[in-house]
Amino acid sequence: MTSIERARAIVESYDDDLQAELPEGARLFDAHTHLGDDIDGMQGRYDELDAVLTRYGIEGAFVFCLDEPDRDPGFCVPNDRTLAHAARSGGKLIPFVRLDLTSGPLEEATRALDLGARGIKLHPRAQAFALDDERLQPIFALAAERDVPILIHGGRGLPPIAHDLERLVTRNEGVRLIVAHAGIADMAGLAGRLGGIPGVFFDTSVWSALDLLDLFRQVPPEQVVYASDYPYGRQPNSLLASTRAAKLADFDDRQLRGMLGETALGIVAGEAPPELTAPKGGHSLVQPLTFARIHQYISMAVPMLWTRQRDAIGALGLAVNASRERDGHEESSERIQELLATANQLWREADAETDDGRVAAMRTAIQLVNLADLIAVTTRA
Repeated sequence: MTSIERARAIVESYDDDLQAELPEGARLFDAHTHLGDDIDGMQGRYDELDAVLTRYGIEGAFVFCLDEPDRDPGFCVPNDRTLAHAARSGGKLIPFVRLDLTSGPLEEATRALDLGARGIKLHPRAQAFALDDERLQPIFALAAERDVPILIHGGRGLPPIAHDLERLVTRNEGVRLIVAHAGIADMAGLAGRLGGIPGVFFDTSVWSALDLLDLFRQVPPEQVVYASDYPYGRQPNSLLASTRAAKLADFDDRQLRGMLGETALGIVAGEAPPELTAPKGGHSLVQPLTFARIHQYISMAVPMLWTRQRDAIGALGLAVNASRERDGHEESSERIQELLATANQLWREADAETDDGRVAAMRTAIQLVNLADLIAVTTRA
C-alpha cells in the first residue's frame, strides 16, 4: 500500500466517528459548495460533489461557481453552467447566481433568477468591492423582493464589514442573508450587529473548530447552518468539525439537527426563520496542554502545506513528537500521532511526485492534519 493509499484509508476510517456523532435520522444540507474552475487552480466537479453528497447522506446543497477564468462579462457563462448542474441534479443542487458589481450585476441577477437561480452569491474579496458600495442596495432589494437568500463571503481578506452589512439588512426588511465562513473576517462585529436578527445566518465553512466555538458563544444556534465550502472543504472533516464543536458548546439535539440541515432546508422551502434562543458555549477552552502545543505546531505547518512548500522549520515534526506524549489521553494521542505521522510522510514524498500527484498528496496531507487538529482542539482536559 502506498503512502497516499494508506492516508486515504485512514481518512475514510473517520466516517465511523462521524456516524457516531450525528443524531439518528438527522437531515443534512450543505449551504456552501462550488462547481467549476477557480483562477487559483482549485476545481469542483459535479460527479465528485454528487458522490460526496450521496456517501454522507446529504440531501442537497446550495451551489455556485468559482472565480472562473471565463467570468467576464458578469459571470454569465459560469452562472449558466451552475444552472445546468442544478438541472442535472434533479433538485439536489440549489443554484445561486454569482455577481460582479462592475458588470451589470442587477441585470445578471434578474436574468439568472428568471432562469431558475434561487439565491445570490457575493464575494467582496475576489471581486474587489466594499460593503458600502451603492451598487449593493438594488441587489439586496431584489433578493428581498424575490424572497431568495444572499450568501456573502465573510472569511479571509476583508476589512471589518459588520457596520455596512447591518445597514443593508436593516434597509431591506425580510432579506435573508448567509454570512459565509462563520464571519471570521469580523466575527465580533457581525455577531454583535446581526446576531439575534431572524433571517440572518452564519455558515460553518471554516478550517478550525476554534472559529466555530467562538461563533457559537455569540449567536443563537438557530442562526447557524452547516456548510463545507466544497471543493476547499472535505469530508468527513467538515461534518465532524461542525458536529463536535456544536456538542462541545452543548447544543441540544434539536439545535444540532437545525444546524446540520433543518434550518437550511427551511430556507429552501421559504419557511419563516426559526425562533431564536440564547447562544451556547463558554468564553474559554480547556484542553490538555500537550494538545495545545500540537495545535500550535500544526498552525505553524499549515501555511506551508497550503502553499506546497517544504517544512523547512520542521513544524509538523514537532507536532508528531508532541503526539507521542500520552498525558492521560492515550487513545486521542495515538490517533493524532497516526494522522500526523502519515501526513508527514506524504509531505516528505510529495517532491518526488508529478504535478498532479503532488497536489493530491498535499491535499490529503492537509486533510490528515486537519483531523488531527480537530481532535486536539475538541478534547477536553
